[in-house]
Amino acid sequence: MPKIRVTWKKSTIGRPERQKRCIRALGFKRLNQSVIHEDTPQIRGMIRAVEHLVVWDMVD
Repeated sequence: MPKIRVTWKKSTIGRPERQKRCIRALGFKRLNQSVIHEDTPQIRGMIRAVEHLVVWDMVD
C-alpha cells in the first residue's frame, strides 16, 4: 500500500479544538515533525481537515 509523509508546518494556537485533535491523531508531537502513514481514506480525511497546517507528499 502507498505511503504518505505528512509534515506539520503551522501552529494550532488559536485553531478550533477539532483541528488540534486531528494533528494529535496524525501522531504529531512538535512543529516541523514528519510522520509516515499508509494512504487510507481515514488518513486523507484528517489531512484534508488540517491541510492549511500541514504539507504532505507520497513516499515510495
